[in-house]
Amino acid sequence: MTTVPDPDADPGNPPPHLTGRRSAIGRLVLPAAVLAVPAFWAGPARATATRRLTPAQAEGPFYPLDLPDDTDADLLRQGATVYQRGQPCSVSGVVTDIAGAPVAGAVVEIWQCDADGHYRHPGDGDRADPSFQAFGRVTVDAAGRYRFRTIRPVAYGARTPHIHVKVRQGARTLLTTQLYVEGDPGNERDFLWRGLRDPLDRAAITVPFRPGADGLQARFDIVVAA
Repeated sequence: MTTVPDPDADPGNPPPHLTGRRSAIGRLVLPAAVLAVPAFWAGPARATATRRLTPAQAEGPFYPLDLPDDTDADLLRQGATVYQRGQPCSVSGVVTDIAGAPVAGAVVEIWQCDADGHYRHPGDGDRADPSFQAFGRVTVDAAGRYRFRTIRPVAYGARTPHIHVKVRQGARTLLTTQLYVEGDPGNERDFLWRGLRDPLDRAAITVPFRPGADGLQARFDIVVAA
């Protein structure tokens, strides 16, 4: 049956059957429109989010020529030999790409001088304490995590305290850099640390060494272009 409009109806006060229909349509349409707006804008923000690459630094002259027999993640212990000098510390973090995904198969290496400032290297006179492993290597886990036991780095010659870090993936070297101690007075005098002009680059490789349950603790997250 066709409904004939009432010519006497007030256009500003529509009949109840139309009012109810319009209200129902409003209830269906408006929430969908409101929800569509944030979803539309949130998409591009997620797609373009990236992390800052960890800045590269010089390898230096003392990458080991001959690796120690023990190259695990504990630089304070070689078999039954335990290194008793320096301040014990743990250095840990995650290795990710710029999107925040763990880098599968990444291998993290560190090397540094002993508590007296000597490298385990013939170029430094082979004066390093043999009880200090001086070099460690570990493959990250499924979440990209790594951890080393070592000593808080000390100054070497005119250099501020630092730990050398290299990240490999198979035959590729993804990054070579150096890790610095936040707040160390030698940083401002160090030519490589000062060579990083961008404060964000300095902050990325300069971390606090804070007291923890088993010595000092340092968190160093690494972002590479995998």
